[in-house]
Amino acid sequence: MKKIIIGSFILAGIFSSQLVSAQDQVIKEPSIDQPAYKMAIGIRLSSAPAIVNNSVSFKYFMNSRAAIEGLVSFGDPLSFGALLEMHNPLSTAGLQWFYGAGGYLGFSKEYNAEKQMEERKTYFGAQGVVGLDYKFDKIPLNLSLDWKPELNLVQDINFEPAALGFTARFTFGH
Repeated sequence: MKKIIIGSFILAGIFSSQLVSAQDQVIKEPSIDQPAYKMAIGIRLSSAPAIVNNSVSFKYFMNSRAAIEGLVSFGDPLSFGALLEMHNPLSTAGLQWFYGAGGYLGFSKEYNAEKQMEERKTYFGAQGVVGLDYKFDKIPLNLSLDWKPELNLVQDINFEPAALGFTARFTFGH
């Protein structure tokens, strides 16, 4: 019985050392398929009166191609948006083009002249995005230029096609 226990500990030790060695190798050897950055936070300036307009932007890469971007617009309307984006590299290092889709939720106050009072409105809809994303090599800065049309589905059904945006983000990780 003693020999079985000692043998089990030896096998466990060998197995553990192999796992640690493999993990060190993964960490030390960068992959070609890694995104230019892992996370980024910054400001998105929008050119049109979209529900999700000038906002704080947070982007997180789940893998080398797929990223989630969250947008929060403070003001009127207060709005929250989320996009799933697919990134594709271009021939210039650090430059990618991307496309994606998602949804948003917004809240605003509007004056109703007939009732002579302020009313709260809720907006819900779908949004798409297509654009260019550039990560500087030597500094932790990411710039993005995009077109993000919105289709409002709740409150009043309308389409906002002119939502162009420019984003500057501070990047974290690699």
